[in-house]
Amino acid sequence: MHEIAIVSSLFEIINRKVEEHRIETISRICLKVGELTAMEPMTLTACFEVLAEGTAAQWAELVIETVPVMGLCGACGTSFRVVRYDFVCPCCRGDSVSVVSGQELYIESMEATCKGEQNEKTAA
Repeated sequence: MHEIAIVSSLFEIINRKVEEHRIETISRICLKVGELTAMEPMTLTACFEVLAEGTAAQWAELVIETVPVMGLCGACGTSFRVVRYDFVCPCCRGDSVSVVSGQELYIESMEATCKGEQNEKTAA
């Protein structure tokens, strides 16, 4: 279960942002997670809930957007969705395919209330 290590690293980033922006509470955190990362959304969510306890993110909603694997054929230039790890171009059947998405793993945004403020702010 490598999800706990990943979420722990995400909390290092979150905690830096909490200090940097004087965040009191976080209401939502949006993650982009590529299919090739082999992250299980339910496990990510469970790990997040455990590590969020007692932090500014304790009651935050975790939104996970899965990014599909997309390939780009080096032979004919076709961009296509890679299904079942079949890295063969559907147009020319070439196998010179580059991955252009599906490896992402990052915090896209956070919605938070900073100390001394009434309104929520969204930060990337």
